[in-house]
Amino acid sequence: MRLDKYLKVARIIKRRTVANEACSGDRVTVNGKEAKPSKEVKVGDVIGVGFGDRVLTIRVLVVPEGNVGKNDSAMLYEIVYE
Repeated sequence: MRLDKYLKVARIIKRRTVANEACSGDRVTVNGKEAKPSKEVKVGDVIGVGFGDRVLTIRVLVVPEGNVGKNDSAMLYEIVYE
């Protein structure tokens, strides 16, 4: 699954266009490297997302096939650092 879509499906960022802009604006890293929106996300990847002056770091636990319900979206990742 593409990085921008994963951020949207996991409800880390509300809209895919905003996730795409965050990736293009060098505010998202995967495994410590800046990532483009088209980067494929795999189980075990560590994603860092910059929100202003704070960074949310998560570890991917599940990569879903399609959309996920609101209650199940928190099971897709674990927060490593907030």
